[in-house]
Amino acid sequence: MAKPFFRLQKFLRRTQFLLFFLTAAYLMAGSLLLLQRSRLVIQQATRGTSNIQVSPVSDVVIGVGILDTRIMQSPRLSSKFLVDMDVLHDPMSDQRYGPRWLMSRNSELRQLRRRWFHRDLGPGIHSCFGTYVGCFSGDSREKTLKGAVFYDLRKMTVSHCQEACAERSYSYAGLEYGAECYCGNTLPVTVAKQEECNNECKGEKGSICGGVNRLSVYRVEELRAGARRRRNVIYRGCFRAPENLTLTFPASLTQSNLTVEMCSAFCSKKEFPLAVIRRPECYCGYPTMHFTLHDSVDRLFCSTQQNISSTAEVSREENYYHVYQTPVQDTRCTDRKFLTTKSKVFVALSSFPGAGNTWARHLIEHATGYYTGSYYFDGTLYNKGFKGEKDHWRSRRTICVKTHESGKREIEMFDSAILLIRNPYKSLMAEFNRKCAGHLGYATDRNWKSKEWPDFVNSYASWWASHVLDWLKYGKHLLVIHYEDLKQKLIPKLKEMVEFLNMTVTEDRLLCVENNRDGNFKRSGARQKDFEPFTQEMKDLINRYILTVDEALKRRNLTGLPREYVPR
Repeated sequence: MAKPFFRLQKFLRRTQFLLFFLTAAYLMAGSLLLLQRSRLVIQQATRGTSNIQVSPVSDVVIGVGILDTRIMQSPRLSSKFLVDMDVLHDPMSDQRYGPRWLMSRNSELRQLRRRWFHRDLGPGIHSCFGTYVGCFSGDSREKTLKGAVFYDLRKMTVSHCQEACAERSYSYAGLEYGAECYCGNTLPVTVAKQEECNNECKGEKGSICGGVNRLSVYRVEELRAGARRRRNVIYRGCFRAPENLTLTFPASLTQSNLTVEMCSAFCSKKEFPLAVIRRPECYCGYPTMHFTLHDSVDRLFCSTQQNISSTAEVSREENYYHVYQTPVQDTRCTDRKFLTTKSKVFVALSSFPGAGNTWARHLIEHATGYYTGSYYFDGTLYNKGFKGEKDHWRSRRTICVKTHESGKREIEMFDSAILLIRNPYKSLMAEFNRKCAGHLGYATDRNWKSKEWPDFVNSYASWWASHVLDWLKYGKHLLVIHYEDLKQKLIPKLKEMVEFLNMTVTEDRLLCVENNRDGNFKRSGARQKDFEPFTQEMKDLINRYILTVDEALKRRNLTGLPREYVPR
C-alpha cells in the first residue's frame, strides 16, 4: 500500500513543478510579445508620421490601427479631420509610446472610427444594407417602431433586422443597444446626434446598431434573392359588418379594381392587422368589442353578396365582408415592462416541460403588459422577446416566474402558483421535439425510432405525474389551468389567470392578445405525419399515471382531467 502511495505523491510533486514551469513560461512569452508589439508600433508610427507629410495617399498607422487609403481619398473628409490626425501623431505628447500612450491612442482611435462611420453613413446615404435614415431617440413613451420586436445577443446585424421587418411588410427597421430590432411604418419623432448611436452590432463588427435609448433607423429595401419571403395574408373568415363602419375601422379605401393584395398592402402600410373587404370597399382596423371576430358565418354569404352587389341594392343590415389578417402585428398589447415596485406575492407559473409554459407566458405578458420571469435562463427565449429571462428569478420585478421544478422546498418558496396541465401524450411529444430540434422544430423519424425515445418516455412519464401531485400537495394557493381549455376558450381562461395575478385589463387588450395568440411560438418545418410513436406498453404506463392525477385533482375538489386524456 505504501509503494503506490509514494508513487502518487512523487507524480503530484512533478505535476506541481510542471504547472509552475508552464505558467512562468506563459507569462514570459506574453511579456516578450507585448514588448515586440510596442517596438513595432513605435517604428510604424514614426514611419507613418513621415509618410503623411510626404504623401496623403499612403497607408497611415495610428497607435495600433490602420487607415485605409480609400478613406484618405474620400471627398467627405474635412480639413478638421486632417488636423485631428496630426494631433494624434504628435510625437512630443505624454510619455512617448509607453502603455498610457498606447491606451489613450486606442481610445481616440475608437472615437475616430465612430466619426468615420457616421460621416460615411449620414442620413440618406445608401449602403449595402439599404438607406440609412438617421439616429433617433428610443424613448419608449414616444416609440413608433413597435410593430415587431426581437433580440439577438450574439448574431444581430443590420441586414438580419431589415429582413425580419421586410418579411412583415414594414417600411423601417430600427436597431438599439447593439442587439435589439424594432419594425414600423412611422419614423421616430425625436432626432438624436449621430455620435449617440455608437453601439456595435453584436453579430457584425464595424456596423452600428443604435445606442443606449438610441435607434439607428434604416429604410427597408426589397427582399434580396434567397431571403425569407414576406408573410402571407391569412383569411380569417366571412363576418357580418358592424353597425358603424367608419367608427369601427379608422382607415378605408375605395377602388374599382380592388384586390386582396391591394387592400392588405394598404392596411399594412397603415399598420393595421385586419383588412376587411367587399369590393370596391376596403377597411382597416383591429378586433374590438364592436367587431370581435368570434361569430363568423359561411363564406357563401360573402360570395353571394359580392355577386349581387353590382346589380342590386343590399340593405346595410345584410352586409357581409371578407376579413384577412395582414402581416403586421397588432401593437395595442405589445408594450411590456418590469414591475415598478417589487411584487408582494411571489407567483409561480408551473408546468411539466412541453405543457405550453412559453405560450402561456406570451399570453400573460401581452395581457398584463408586464414581463414574466424564469427559474432558468434560456437565451433563445430572450431573443424572442422574453426580457425576464435575464432577470434574476427572485427579483420580484416580474408578474410571475416560470418553473418546471417540483419537490417540497422548491414549491414552498412561492406564495401562489398557476399550475398548467397538458395531456401527457402531447407534452411528452412536445418536449421530445424541443430536445431534438429546439423550441420551434420537429424531431426526425430517426429520433423517434431510436432507443432514446422509449428511454425518454419511461423516465419523463413518471415526472409528469409527480410534478402535478407535488404541486397539489405542497402548493399554497393554486389556480389549475388545463392547456386544452386555454386553447379552446382563450379569453375566459386568460381572464381567470389575469385576475389570479391581481391585475385588470380591458376587453380590447384581451382581443389584441387573441389576435396575436400564436406569437412566435408555432413550430416551423414539416409537421410529423400521423403516426403512433407510443407502444402499447408505453400507453399502459401513461394511462395509469393519468388516472392517478385525475383522482388527486378530484380529491382537492378541482376539475378532473379532460376526457380526451384517458384512456387511449
